[in-house]
Amino acid sequence: MKKVIIYGLLGFFLMSLSSFAVHKFYMAIYQINFAPEKKMLQITSRIFLDDFNGALAKKYNKKTFLGTDKESVEDVGLLKKYLAENFSIKVNGQPKTMNFLSKEMDGDVLVCYLNIKEISKINTLEIHNSVLIDCFAEQQNIIHLAVFETKKSFLFTETYTKQVLKY
Repeated sequence: MKKVIIYGLLGFFLMSLSSFAVHKFYMAIYQINFAPEKKMLQITSRIFLDDFNGALAKKYNKKTFLGTDKESVEDVGLLKKYLAENFSIKVNGQPKTMNFLSKEMDGDVLVCYLNIKEISKINTLEIHNSVLIDCFAEQQNIIHLAVFETKKSFLFTETYTKQVLKY
Protein backbone atom coordinates (compact mmCIF):
# COMPACT_ATOMS: atom_id res chain seq x y z
CA MET A 1 0.00 0.00 0.00
CA LYS A 2 2.86 2.34 0.85
CA LYS A 3 4.46 1.75 -2.58
CA VAL A 4 1.19 2.59 -4.35
CA ILE A 5 0.95 5.93 -2.56
CA ILE A 6 4.62 6.77 -3.21
CA TYR A 7 4.40 5.83 -6.90
CA GLY A 8 1.12 7.73 -7.23
CA LEU A 9 2.59 10.88 -5.72
CA LEU A 10 5.76 10.54 -7.82
CA GLY A 11 3.66 10.11 -10.98
CA PHE A 12 1.51 13.12 -10.12
CA PHE A 13 4.63 15.23 -9.47
CA LEU A 14 6.22 14.27 -12.81
CA MET A 15 2.99 14.94 -14.72
CA SER A 16 2.59 18.34 -13.10
CA LEU A 17 6.10 19.30 -14.21
CA SER A 18 5.69 18.20 -17.80
CA SER A 19 2.12 18.48 -19.01
CA PHE A 20 0.88 21.39 -16.92
CA ALA A 21 3.75 23.81 -17.43
CA VAL A 22 2.78 27.47 -17.15
CA HIS A 23 2.92 29.34 -20.43
CA LYS A 24 2.49 33.11 -20.48
CA PHE A 25 0.03 34.44 -23.02
CA TYR A 26 1.02 37.67 -24.82
CA MET A 27 -1.81 39.52 -26.56
CA ALA A 28 -2.92 43.09 -27.21
CA ILE A 29 -6.09 44.37 -28.85
CA TYR A 30 -6.39 47.49 -31.04
CA GLN A 31 -9.50 49.13 -32.41
CA ILE A 32 -9.17 51.54 -35.36
CA ASN A 33 -12.27 53.43 -36.53
CA PHE A 34 -12.51 55.91 -39.38
CA ALA A 35 -14.77 58.84 -38.50
CA PRO A 36 -15.36 60.58 -41.87
CA GLU A 37 -17.42 63.38 -40.33
CA LYS A 38 -14.43 64.27 -38.12
CA LYS A 39 -11.88 63.42 -40.83
CA MET A 40 -9.88 61.23 -38.47
CA LEU A 41 -8.83 57.74 -37.48
CA GLN A 42 -9.62 56.97 -33.84
CA ILE A 43 -7.38 54.36 -32.24
CA THR A 44 -7.68 52.50 -28.95
CA SER A 45 -5.06 50.01 -27.76
CA ARG A 46 -5.40 47.56 -24.88
CA ILE A 47 -2.08 46.13 -23.69
CA PHE A 48 -1.26 44.19 -20.54
CA LEU A 49 0.55 46.58 -18.21
CA ASP A 50 3.18 44.20 -16.85
CA ASP A 51 4.21 43.23 -20.39
CA PHE A 52 4.43 46.88 -21.43
CA ASN A 53 6.52 47.90 -18.42
CA GLY A 54 8.76 44.89 -19.08
CA ALA A 55 9.20 45.84 -22.73
CA LEU A 56 10.06 49.45 -21.85
CA ALA A 57 12.61 48.29 -19.27
CA LYS A 58 14.19 45.91 -21.78
CA LYS A 59 14.27 48.42 -24.65
CA TYR A 60 15.37 51.54 -22.75
CA ASN A 61 17.25 49.95 -19.81
CA LYS A 62 15.06 51.81 -17.34
CA LYS A 63 12.48 50.42 -14.95
CA THR A 64 9.13 52.10 -15.55
CA PHE A 65 6.09 52.34 -13.33
CA LEU A 66 3.24 53.00 -15.75
CA GLY A 67 -0.15 52.53 -14.13
CA THR A 68 1.18 52.84 -10.57
CA ASP A 69 1.54 55.61 -8.01
CA LYS A 70 5.25 55.79 -8.94
CA GLU A 71 4.52 56.66 -12.58
CA SER A 72 6.62 59.59 -13.79
CA VAL A 73 6.41 62.01 -16.70
CA GLU A 74 9.49 60.25 -18.11
CA ASP A 75 7.64 56.90 -17.99
CA VAL A 76 4.78 58.36 -20.05
CA GLY A 77 7.34 59.86 -22.44
CA LEU A 78 8.89 56.41 -22.97
CA LEU A 79 5.40 54.98 -23.56
CA LYS A 80 4.76 57.54 -26.30
CA LYS A 81 8.21 57.03 -27.83
CA TYR A 82 7.83 53.24 -27.87
CA LEU A 83 4.38 53.39 -29.49
CA ALA A 84 5.66 55.83 -32.14
CA GLU A 85 8.55 53.49 -32.98
CA ASN A 86 6.48 50.30 -33.12
CA PHE A 87 3.01 51.30 -34.31
CA SER A 88 2.48 53.37 -37.44
CA ILE A 89 -0.12 54.01 -40.10
CA LYS A 90 0.23 55.26 -43.65
CA VAL A 91 -2.82 56.67 -45.41
CA ASN A 92 -2.69 56.70 -49.21
CA GLY A 93 1.03 55.92 -49.04
CA GLN A 94 1.82 58.86 -46.76
CA PRO A 95 3.09 58.33 -43.18
CA LYS A 96 0.74 59.99 -40.69
CA THR A 97 1.52 61.37 -37.27
CA MET A 98 -0.37 59.69 -34.46
CA ASN A 99 -1.52 61.96 -31.66
CA PHE A 100 -1.37 60.40 -28.19
CA LEU A 101 -4.49 61.67 -26.41
CA SER A 102 -4.59 59.89 -23.07
CA LYS A 103 -4.30 56.62 -21.21
CA GLU A 104 -6.12 54.86 -18.42
CA MET A 105 -6.06 51.60 -16.54
CA ASP A 106 -8.72 48.92 -16.87
CA GLY A 107 -7.71 46.34 -14.29
CA ASP A 108 -4.26 45.14 -15.37
CA VAL A 109 -4.68 46.49 -18.91
CA LEU A 110 -3.23 49.79 -20.13
CA VAL A 111 -5.72 51.48 -22.46
CA CYS A 112 -4.25 54.15 -24.77
CA TYR A 113 -6.24 56.55 -26.91
CA LEU A 114 -4.71 57.98 -30.11
CA ASN A 115 -5.90 59.61 -33.29
CA ILE A 116 -4.77 60.72 -36.72
CA LYS A 117 -6.39 63.93 -37.96
CA GLU A 118 -6.98 65.50 -41.36
CA ILE A 119 -7.95 62.37 -43.27
CA SER A 120 -10.61 63.20 -45.79
CA LYS A 121 -10.23 60.21 -48.09
CA ILE A 122 -8.80 56.71 -47.72
CA ASN A 123 -7.69 54.76 -50.80
CA THR A 124 -5.06 52.64 -49.04
CA LEU A 125 -4.25 52.02 -45.42
CA GLU A 126 -0.94 50.48 -44.34
CA ILE A 127 -0.62 49.43 -40.71
CA HIS A 128 2.65 48.42 -39.06
CA ASN A 129 2.39 46.93 -35.57
CA SER A 130 5.36 45.38 -33.78
CA VAL A 131 4.39 46.51 -30.26
CA LEU A 132 5.90 44.09 -27.73
CA ILE A 133 6.90 41.70 -30.51
CA ASP A 134 10.50 42.91 -30.24
CA CYS A 135 10.53 41.75 -26.59
CA PHE A 136 8.21 38.74 -26.63
CA ALA A 137 8.37 36.48 -29.69
CA GLU A 138 4.99 34.95 -28.74
CA GLN A 139 3.26 38.37 -28.75
CA GLN A 140 0.11 38.64 -30.86
CA ASN A 141 -1.53 41.94 -31.69
CA ILE A 142 -5.10 41.85 -32.96
CA ILE A 143 -6.42 44.86 -34.84
CA HIS A 144 -10.13 45.37 -35.42
CA LEU A 145 -10.69 47.91 -38.18
CA ALA A 146 -13.89 49.74 -39.12
CA VAL A 147 -13.57 51.86 -42.28
CA PHE A 148 -16.47 52.80 -44.60
CA GLU A 149 -18.86 50.46 -42.80
CA THR A 150 -16.49 47.58 -43.53
CA LYS A 151 -15.18 45.67 -40.54
CA LYS A 152 -12.03 43.56 -40.70
CA SER A 153 -9.70 41.98 -38.17
CA PHE A 154 -6.01 41.19 -38.53
CA LEU A 155 -3.43 39.30 -36.49
CA PHE A 156 0.08 40.72 -36.21
CA THR A 157 2.86 38.35 -35.08
CA GLU A 158 6.63 38.09 -35.13
CA THR A 159 6.56 37.11 -38.82
CA TYR A 160 3.64 39.33 -39.84
CA THR A 161 3.89 42.96 -38.69
CA LYS A 162 2.40 44.82 -41.67
CA GLN A 163 -0.97 44.88 -43.38
CA VAL A 164 -1.99 46.89 -46.47
CA LEU A 165 -5.65 47.48 -47.31
CA LYS A 166 -7.17 49.00 -50.43
CA TYR A 167 -10.56 50.72 -50.53
